[in-house]
Amino acid sequence: MIAENPFVGTWQLLSWKNVDEEGNITYPFGEDAIGYVLYSEDGYMSTNLMTANRPNFETDDVLGGTTEERARAEQTYVAYCGEYEINDNKVIHHIKASLFPNWVGINQERFFEFKDEQLTLSTPLIPIGGKKQRAYLIWKRASLSRPT
Repeated sequence: MIAENPFVGTWQLLSWKNVDEEGNITYPFGEDAIGYVLYSEDGYMSTNLMTANRPNFETDDVLGGTTEERARAEQTYVAYCGEYEINDNKVIHHIKASLFPNWVGINQERFFEFKDEQLTLSTPLIPIGGKKQRAYLIWKRASLSRPT
């Protein structure tokens, strides 16, 4: 019998903190960051993270916006998707599309732990904001908030 894949489903971000080599903690999108990661049964994943309360553009044109508006939007959002595989205590994201073009076609490893109905994903030391840091993201299973 094949064990059920505990990743499958939609996970809502509870917290995202980064810790540098000296132990300094930062919250890159604030302590109220918003995000979701989705893992499908057929081996695909997608994640979106953003700063809460991002300012709107002056235009409603999805491809519009000033250079400054677009730069600010990019600085407050992370998104990528692709295939995933589980290998021991790591989930490996094989990135096919990303807001950050350098990640397209590469693998991103995340250490994982399931505990108390939560999923913690953490990175090895990677460059974030000009220095080497580890990211720690804690997720809970998402539940629909639609009225019944």
